[in-house]
Amino acid sequence: MSATLDAPRPAHGIPPSGPSPEESAALADFGGIEITDIDLSQPLSDADRDRVMRLFRAHPVLVFRGQSLTKDQQYAFTLHFGEIEGAHVNRLIDSKNYAPVHTVSNLDAEGNPSEVLRERGNYYWHSDKSYHAVPSLLTMLHAVELPPKGGETQFANTAKAYAALPDATKAEIAGLRAIHSWEASRIQCGGRPATPEQIAERPPVDHPLVRIHPDTGAKALYLGNHASHIVGWPKEDGQALLKRMIGHVSQGRFVYTHRWQQGDLVLWDNRCLVHRALPHEAMGVNRRVLHRTVVKGTVPY
Repeated sequence: MSATLDAPRPAHGIPPSGPSPEESAALADFGGIEITDIDLSQPLSDADRDRVMRLFRAHPVLVFRGQSLTKDQQYAFTLHFGEIEGAHVNRLIDSKNYAPVHTVSNLDAEGNPSEVLRERGNYYWHSDKSYHAVPSLLTMLHAVELPPKGGETQFANTAKAYAALPDATKAEIAGLRAIHSWEASRIQCGGRPATPEQIAERPPVDHPLVRIHPDTGAKALYLGNHASHIVGWPKEDGQALLKRMIGHVSQGRFVYTHRWQQGDLVLWDNRCLVHRALPHEAMGVNRRVLHRTVVKGTVPY
């Protein structure tokens, strides 16, 4: 599925090779949309900005093909969507002026490919920064360097997953709230426990297990690796419920797998999606570098 933003424009940077028909169909079935003829390195016209905003309200994933952006250009584009969050703890910050445009990669401190990753949580289903009292609205990734094979990003549509639940299950989970914790997320993905100072900086918060999308009014499951248990339930019972719900959400019928092309810029709605990265081939040899920006959202309800 492809959206055309006004008239076609001259080539800008890397020409897109085009997705396979299967990938385009999968994106459309998922509810996402592909955009191939807008140059995000240039300031958006009012008409382009308005249409991009309309597309984002209607589609949980936008895929812009063939982009070549500097960090300041990505920063400027991200500002159209709202306040940009600062860099996540442990992220590689390599720009003094645009620290919120940070790097997601498999590179070590010396800039070499490594199989030992600083961030393992990316490989587990999650919604970005759900452990904040005011979690993220959207996340944007721009492909700078890609491995020859692998490194896909998967998205699961939690609104479609909620709609498909039996009425009995919807009644079972109505009104429940889940604890979201940066500390729990680190432990669940095999990382080192957080220090007392880090826990104090990011204390656990609770959010509704079923949240209402503020733009569409649709209900969506709000969960993922940052969610540890259910408020008021025995911990083991809450963990079992969350595991059952993430198993439901991650069924193939709710999932879109994005196979990255050079220059792709992908942005997604954290309010109705969870996502995860997949490993790529020969991670100790092949580089995978993306630039990331995140926009602050609102308190879930």
